Amino acid sequence: MSVLVAADLFCGAGGLSLGFQSAGFRMAFANDINEEYAFTYELNHPDTKFFPDSIENLSATEVFAKTRLHRNELDLLIGGPPCQGFSINAPKRSLQDDRNHLFREYGRLVLEGLRPKVIVMENVPGMVSLDGGKFIRDIYELFKSAGYRMQHMILCAAHYGIPQERWRLFFIGTTLKNVEISFPQPSHYAPVRANFTGGRDLTWLGSIENGNRQPNLFGKRLKSFTTVKKAIDDLPALAVREGTEEMPYGSRPQTAYQRLMRKGSRKLYNHVAGVLSPQNLERLQHIQPGGSWRDIPFELLPAGMKKARRSDHTRRYGRVDPEGLSGTVLTKCDPHWGSFFHYEQDRALTVREAARLQSFPDTYRFYGSRVSQYEQVGNAVPPLLAKVLAQHIRETILSHA
Repeated sequence: MSVLVAADLFCGAGGLSLGFQSAGFRMAFANDINEEYAFTYELNHPDTKFFPDSIENLSATEVFAKTRLHRNELDLLIGGPPCQGFSINAPKRSLQDDRNHLFREYGRLVLEGLRPKVIVMENVPGMVSLDGGKFIRDIYELFKSAGYRMQHMILCAAHYGIPQERWRLFFIGTTLKNVEISFPQPSHYAPVRANFTGGRDLTWLGSIENGNRQPNLFGKRLKSFTTVKKAIDDLPALAVREGTEEMPYGSRPQTAYQRLMRKGSRKLYNHVAGVLSPQNLERLQHIQPGGSWRDIPFELLPAGMKKARRSDHTRRYGRVDPEGLSGTVLTKCDPHWGSFFHYEQDRALTVREAARLQSFPDTYRFYGSRVSQYEQVGNAVPPLLAKVLAQHIRETILSHA
């Protein structure tokens, strides 16, 4: 298998890079401004040239001068510009949020001379609805001016065997002629809903036969989804404040997903249970696996939750469902924002458990403060999803180059 050359902008801790590397791409360079994210990336990708600066200060001339890249050598440029300004969960979405416009820096580097054969950009589905899709149109116009044909689609991580209901918007563009841009078909059925603009037209949900035990996609039987328990049940049990940044496993893997996550790993990293307040520990005694704030007696609810309707905040103060999917792994495993309590242990999920739900292998170690580690995991593209996308691009687009 020939080695294809890729690069990663806004790389964060490296979820996209890891997935594309796993599919046979060589990561020539990467860029991110956050120092702690950069430290994690560099230690996990020692052969990749890293540019630790704002993308606004990066130029194609500098890239060619400081890497082994030559012009027209880059096969693929990937990246996920900051998404907080587009997210439907943001406290306030604004067209003036400076982060919303950083995709233009991605485009600038392409126009300056990077000129990859294929581009991939990732963001949150909320970009589709903000200002009637203005940013979608802007992205198409920007890359069309550089000679790229574009397509976009919203993919769910659970449809590819990842134990998490995580929806992400992907753009694929190419300058190659006579190739059709497409997206990888799901391999797994998942009980997910798409409560966002584009949820039917831009996802695979409309093509999957719902309502039977063995759903199909275009005549192909789909596998069952990966549950939370199948993903993390082999990890050592912890109480609050227990665990270390480096520890032995203590048991053998029991599922195919666990074996995949543990491949090549002799030690377990980032498995530390943080502190919980006495109030949350008391609340936990009332929450069932898969349950939420509705299980907590009214007098124990936080003040703000006492005013909530039963139909609101469906995942807050919840235990993850061991037989279901986790909700979207966020940058904080804070119970106030979702189901981030362990299904049977009285604590919040550890960084390693969050990383498992994101499909980071156990060999991938996160560095920096505990707060930063959670952010690094939550901001990442699941590596297994990135790998599926990379393989699809390799087979359907770059094989025709």
